[in-house]
Amino acid sequence: MKSILLLFSIFLLSMLIACNRPSRKEVQRAATLTGGGDARSGRNEIRKYGCNTCHEISGVPGARGLIGPRLDGIGQRYYVAGELPNTPDNLMLWIQHPRQVEPHTAMPEMGVNEQDSRDIAAYLYTLR
Repeated sequence: MKSILLLFSIFLLSMLIACNRPSRKEVQRAATLTGGGDARSGRNEIRKYGCNTCHEISGVPGARGLIGPRLDGIGQRYYVAGELPNTPDNLMLWIQHPRQVEPHTAMPEMGVNEQDSRDIAAYLYTLR
């Protein structure tokens, strides 16, 4: 009985993890939107720059921060940071230079380069 329960738990956990992974079609769409962003790299870069410490982000291990907003569904939002129309270029600007957009934001300048912001934006646009 314990082995059946363990197998069922492993199956259920693997299904939940698979649900958080973007589909190939979503990854391709995000790459097109961001002018060549790599969503898979963006997922890793989110951790590299520490975005996961302030934000809750599906599919990113340890991304359970409560300082900034939850980033799931960002592609459906009308504005980035409540300031800019939600376009890939504006999202990348916000990721790279949040203080240029909103000088008093709590979001720090993390030194994100252009390609990494493109990749991070691509990943964020895959989230539902």
